[in-house]
Amino acid sequence: MPDFGDVAPIGCQGKVDIIFAISAEFTMEFAQPRLLAAFPEFVQALEEELSGFDLHVLVTDSSFWWSMDDCSLCQDAADCDPNGMPDLCGATIDECDFTLGAGETFSSEIGSSGRRCKLAGGHRYITREEPDLPAAFDCLARVGWGGASPLPFDSILAALDHPLIETGVVLNGPGGCNEGFLRDDALLLVVVIQDMYDQLSLGGPYQWTKALYAVKGGDEDAVFALVITTDVDLAPSLCFPGEPPVDAKNRLRLFGENYLKHGKVESICAPSYGKFFKETAAQVAALCDQFIPQ
Repeated sequence: MPDFGDVAPIGCQGKVDIIFAISAEFTMEFAQPRLLAAFPEFVQALEEELSGFDLHVLVTDSSFWWSMDDCSLCQDAADCDPNGMPDLCGATIDECDFTLGAGETFSSEIGSSGRRCKLAGGHRYITREEPDLPAAFDCLARVGWGGASPLPFDSILAALDHPLIETGVVLNGPGGCNEGFLRDDALLLVVVIQDMYDQLSLGGPYQWTKALYAVKGGDEDAVFALVITTDVDLAPSLCFPGEPPVDAKNRLRLFGENYLKHGKVESICAPSYGKFFKETAAQVAALCDQFIPQ
């Protein structure tokens, strides 16, 4: 048993703040349906594992770009005019739609939901108030493909208001795009899904890790990350079977395997992601039991 001194762990009481950083690159067409298929299993596993089950779920497409180049992508006439002119197609958008790290509620790329996701409580993230969590996530996470180059860790740290990423706004503060998302008494779970290397986010695996710990008051046991990415740097490889691994190291892999205390890295080319998420739920629940809010 760990020695907690005079402070006894009270657990996270079922509270977990989850950020999904989902790449919207043109190469992601095969991966996003696998994520959507696995999410209901993930939610069920978390609900079974966590006493209290009180999630916040925020999705970012890892960019600060919004553009609808083809008006036929618009799925709801109440959100935009299908006969409008690109690139806005008559859509009603706000500053948060262009803000790096803000919760994604209106995806506009090929294969996206193509409409404004209406969430309970008017937040840009899912809460326990949501009557149909899987359906809400399906709308948020269907970010599509063919978008801007992803900046997964820039968007994650921006969403958490870490000073490494300067956005000029406070996203979690009063009136902010993500107001109320980050809770002091909740665990933080980061899920990155990207089939290419992250070579564009500022810093690197060490800085990303330290930044996430800083957000949780320096508690290394308050952060967990699941990274689903290419395994082109491994042998054998599911993505490129029979080929030798590339020499360049995947910074996402280094983050999840070498720097973060609690991390998992899995192949994006696996036929299903359900197992990854079930294992993650069990590991998050174990951390929840020993959690001491800052």
